Amino acid sequence: MQLDVVNSHNDKVGTVDVRDEVFGGRVNTDLVWESVVHANAAERRGTHKTKNRANVSGSGKKPWRQKGTGRARVGEIRNPLWRHGGTVFGPQPRSYDFKLPNKVERGALRAALAQKMQDGALVLVDALSADAVKTKAATELLKRLGVSGKAVLIDVAVDDKLSRSVRNIPGVSLVASARVTAREVADASRVVATQSAFEKLQEALA
Repeated sequence: MQLDVVNSHNDKVGTVDVRDEVFGGRVNTDLVWESVVHANAAERRGTHKTKNRANVSGSGKKPWRQKGTGRARVGEIRNPLWRHGGTVFGPQPRSYDFKLPNKVERGALRAALAQKMQDGALVLVDALSADAVKTKAATELLKRLGVSGKAVLIDVAVDDKLSRSVRNIPGVSLVASARVTAREVADASRVVATQSAFEKLQEALA
């Protein structure tokens, strides 16, 4: 299988061989799901907190003696059974991140890219760069490439001028090939990658 490589004017300038052992076969959507769940969990702030009986205000003095009053025994007014008492087993600050095997991450990215290839949503270009920091120029570049809506641009090294040009375009992001994730690829309607970035990804995912 081969993919066409185009320039900034959407003219064909070459082709790239796609290895069937990397992007061929059935797309494993389960791996993509696991990678997306992991990415979402890692971004959770986890700053929720409730006060237990050690944190709520109030005296630690025993309200009345243990026996002889006819009332239920109680040790302090911060008792969770009382109004304004502490919360039992309430949420506490924590990280929701968890370890995902590297093979699962690579497999998820491989599956996400393979799905984009099957859908015809992967565009390979010879280079991704900008002469100046201009959002209008970046918008025109994406329009010439037939890219609209959510898109992720992938290059070996992020061009600073192009990165600053596309950051004001809603739904468009520029990431390095070594840092792209399956969630970014799956969430985008179009994926634009340079030839060198695609070749590096194909080697890394083999």
